[in-house]
Amino acid sequence: MTTPPFDTVSDDDVRIVSLQLGRPARDVIGIAARCVCGAPTVVSTKPRLGDGTPFPTIYYLCHPAATASVSTLEAEGQMPALAALLEGDIGAQYQAAHDAYIGDRDGIEVVPELAGVSAGGMPTRVKCLHALVGHSLAAGAGVNPIGDIALERASWSPTVCQCPDYSDTGEAEQ
Repeated sequence: MTTPPFDTVSDDDVRIVSLQLGRPARDVIGIAARCVCGAPTVVSTKPRLGDGTPFPTIYYLCHPAATASVSTLEAEGQMPALAALLEGDIGAQYQAAHDAYIGDRDGIEVVPELAGVSAGGMPTRVKCLHALVGHSLAAGAGVNPIGDIALERASWSPTVCQCPDYSDTGEAEQ
C-alpha cells in the first residue's frame, strides 16, 4: 500500500499496467498497491492528464483478477446494500476517506475543476467499487470502510497471486 509521494515508476510497471488495461497506460505517477508477486494492482494517475483533462481517480484498480471480482460484486447488485451503510460511524469514516483521497490528490497537483470531488461516489454515494477498493488497497485497511467491505466480499484476495506471466507478453505501446 502506498499513498503519495510514490516511488519512481519503472518502464516495466507501465508495460504491465498497459497489458492489464488492454490499452496504453496514461500519465502514470505511481503504483499504489502491488500483488504479492510484485505486479501492479493499483495504478496512480496524474490529477490532470497530459492533454489537460482533469482526472479525479488517482487510485485505479488495474489487476485483471481484482477488477473481474469487483465487477462481479457490482453485477450482483452489492452497491445499494453498501450505500445503505452510509450512516453513523461508517458514514463518518467514509467522509474521512473522501477527505483523505482529496488530500492525496491535491498533494500531487491541485486541479480547480476537481475541487470537492474524490472518486467512487464518496462521500454520499457508492458509485464505483473499483475506485473504492483501489483506495482501500492503496491507503490500507481502515481508511475507506466501503472499499474495505467490498474487498472482504470479493472472491479475489490481495494475498494470493492470480497474475498471468507478464514476462512473455511483449511490449505494450506507451
